[in-house]
Amino acid sequence: MFSTAVPDEISHLPQMEGANFLNLLIVDDSLMVREACREIAQSLGFHSEIAESAEQALRLLDGSSIDAVILDLKLPGAGGIEALRSIRAHRPDVVVVVVTGYGTVESAVQAMRNGAFDYVTKPFSLEELRQLLARVATHLRTKTENRTLRETIKSRQGFGSIIGRSPEMEKLYKMIAKAGLSSHPVLILGESGTGKELVAKSIHLAGNFQNKPFIPVDCGSLVPTLIESELFGHVRGAFTGANHPKDGLLAIAEGGTLFLDEIGELPVDLQAKLLRAIQEKEIRPVGSVKRVPINVRILAATNRDLEKAVGDGSFRRDLFFRLNVLTLRMPPLRDRRQDIPLLVAHFLERIGRNASDERAISDEALKALQNYDWPGNVRELENALERACAMSSADEIQVRDLPTQLYSAPMSSIVGSKLGIVPIAELEKHTILNALVQVNGDKMLAARLLGIGKTTLYRKLKEYESQTWTESQSLSARSGA
Repeated sequence: MFSTAVPDEISHLPQMEGANFLNLLIVDDSLMVREACREIAQSLGFHSEIAESAEQALRLLDGSSIDAVILDLKLPGAGGIEALRSIRAHRPDVVVVVVTGYGTVESAVQAMRNGAFDYVTKPFSLEELRQLLARVATHLRTKTENRTLRETIKSRQGFGSIIGRSPEMEKLYKMIAKAGLSSHPVLILGESGTGKELVAKSIHLAGNFQNKPFIPVDCGSLVPTLIESELFGHVRGAFTGANHPKDGLLAIAEGGTLFLDEIGELPVDLQAKLLRAIQEKEIRPVGSVKRVPINVRILAATNRDLEKAVGDGSFRRDLFFRLNVLTLRMPPLRDRRQDIPLLVAHFLERIGRNASDERAISDEALKALQNYDWPGNVRELENALERACAMSSADEIQVRDLPTQLYSAPMSSIVGSKLGIVPIAELEKHTILNALVQVNGDKMLAARLLGIGKTTLYRKLKEYESQTWTESQSLSARSGA
């Protein structure tokens, strides 16, 4: 069943790095098996305890800080399955590996259903046991790292509710602190999903406006015919359907902050009225002849290149300069990959808290997240983790639980140079179009899965259509020539 010539073979086994300080309980009625398991476990850095029966094992678990258990299912007295259930009920944090005899694999399957981490059948080789204990050590180490990360987040997660400690984020925190002490407009630039609204809230809370209203406005989602009424308000009878007077958001935010998200989507005619309101600190509701004084701070954000928009006439130059007093640039997630473990721990803690179900993530899955370029940035990462938690019923997220684009290589189909360097815009286009294919053209679902706003998705698709038309016209002109 198990060779007694253990020490010579064990002496050649490599030491398991990082497994120190892990306590293992070996439960088996065979002295030979117990000693062999103990020798292998100690060679890997485990501290081992021994028990001959389920009753003795449960007593040891009550008084010791055991991390893992090797449990023989065929024990005198209380059986192994009963012992497993008791361990899972009283010490759910303990990892249990069950040992079963050859030909009784159905009992191992039953043990897995009752919460066992893995199983091994007798007779087993030393290498098989070593590899199994190595997996246990890796699993326990990952759980410890996740717990440490969660505690780290609780003590200091970044600035306010923003997560990150990379040099890029530290620079951003200093800018937020300075902007919070000012009353000047702030322009926040960055790709979709980088957390521009979170930064705006942090600026609001960092200064003298923190006890006043913070009103966010998505300029891209407002109905064009109602934008003026939403921002400036209207009087009764100003237009069809205006049966009651209404205060505009600039008035509602009195004394506080108005955050104009996607400011680049604001129609040009309303840009002039917004500029006048910022400069003169007063507004005129639609249909009214009276001007109303306002005291509100303006924060604006966009993922568009406003300087280019100024050049092509879609954004007023004077408004750009008025908003661009202070500028903050949000780093994309691919430029601060060292923050990904912190973000993952934060999102998993929140998802677990909402679902009353604590989750961890394997080393391989975390590595896959860190190797991905995240065109949808932090919002896409959050969505990927929520999807992984929904798809997996296990305590630990594996690579297979992640969206396929995270561990596949879609880049290979669009690499156009020998160096394999692909423009970010091309990667983004490929990701968006691929997502639409996967959801059968459902744009709302695609936007949600990509972690971008529906306005951004529609604008991107319109740009792609325009590019295709331009390319086809160019091709036709060349063929005609």
